[in-house]
Amino acid sequence: MILELADLRIHPGQQAAFDEAIQRGVETVISKAKGFEGYKVNRGIESPERYVLQIFWTTLENHTVDFRESPAFAEWRAIVGPFFTQAPAVEHFELVTKSNS
Repeated sequence: MILELADLRIHPGQQAAFDEAIQRGVETVISKAKGFEGYKVNRGIESPERYVLQIFWTTLENHTVDFRESPAFAEWRAIVGPFFTQAPAVEHFELVTKSNS
């Protein structure tokens, strides 16, 4: 499993609208993508305009090719993109170890 980690920065005062938009975008667009395995969204406490989006993919290519090169990517960005103050920083990670609980 691959973890996509996206660091998102949005315009101040838009948290409630963005909370709805990101959930709608993931659940109606990204969740239908090949290899999608789940997601988490966290909002910053000290920086409430900063969000961390974690998406779990079966393979790296499910994100970088199957999703990013599909029309669904433009649909996703149309939903969440207007909130961004800058392009998201996105990186991919592979699991090394985890807790048993």
